[in-house]
Amino acid sequence: MRLAIGVEYAGTAYSGWQRQDSAPSVQGELERALGAVAAHPVEISCAGRTDGGVHALGQVAHFETAAVRPMRGWALGANTHLPPDVAVLWATEVADDFHARFSALARTYRYVILNRTTRPAVWRDRCCWWHPPLDAERMNEAAQAFVGKHDFSAFRAAECQSRAPVRRLDRIAVNRDGDRVVLEVTANAFLHHMVRNLVGTLLEVGEGTRPVDWPAAVLAGRDRRAAGPTAPAAGLYFLRVDYPARFGLPGLAAVAPVGADAAFPL
Repeated sequence: MRLAIGVEYAGTAYSGWQRQDSAPSVQGELERALGAVAAHPVEISCAGRTDGGVHALGQVAHFETAAVRPMRGWALGANTHLPPDVAVLWATEVADDFHARFSALARTYRYVILNRTTRPAVWRDRCCWWHPPLDAERMNEAAQAFVGKHDFSAFRAAECQSRAPVRRLDRIAVNRDGDRVVLEVTANAFLHHMVRNLVGTLLEVGEGTRPVDWPAAVLAGRDRRAAGPTAPAAGLYFLRVDYPARFGLPGLAAVAPVGADAAFPL
């Protein structure tokens, strides 16, 4: 039987999603917890690997098991074995051809910037603190150059293992909500550090140190050295994964949109 699960986690304490022998990982914690419920070793695959310090509100993963448990039991049982910063939100049986990564149509990330003069305390590991004033409208205007199918070589990490740098970016928006500046971006897939590198470039536009048309020139140049720095991991959230409706996955639209009366920084 193949099961899909929805997962949220605070990534601060983890080396990232991917299992590692010498450092704590989200995958490692989930496999340990699900294995305890299944009473056999479990190996899971996710929709998108996240780096150390990156959070998730709508990660999706799948695994196979011969154990028979109520779907509610998979979620609640796993949560009793998980640390408090990782939680399974739901579990459901899926078709044998479902794959958390390869069946995904699109992925959405949210990046949260706290734009004020004083540093955060409560949200220090949940946002990017940026004290110079930012013009969110300029950032949003500049960001529209990224929409479409492009070679994003200028925004991929040097250690990126993807065979090709071309991605289809469907939507990107930057909005201000009080002292938050929030970016949301949807694409078919992302390169390593792509979102954080896009944000680092747009921050320079928002500060006014670069013109609005500069990100378009960086994109066309395909040179990582010409782009802005990589923005901090703490502000990045894996928000949502979209799948074909035939899989019937729950919980894909449970996250409040930017500007809604949701608790900061969500």
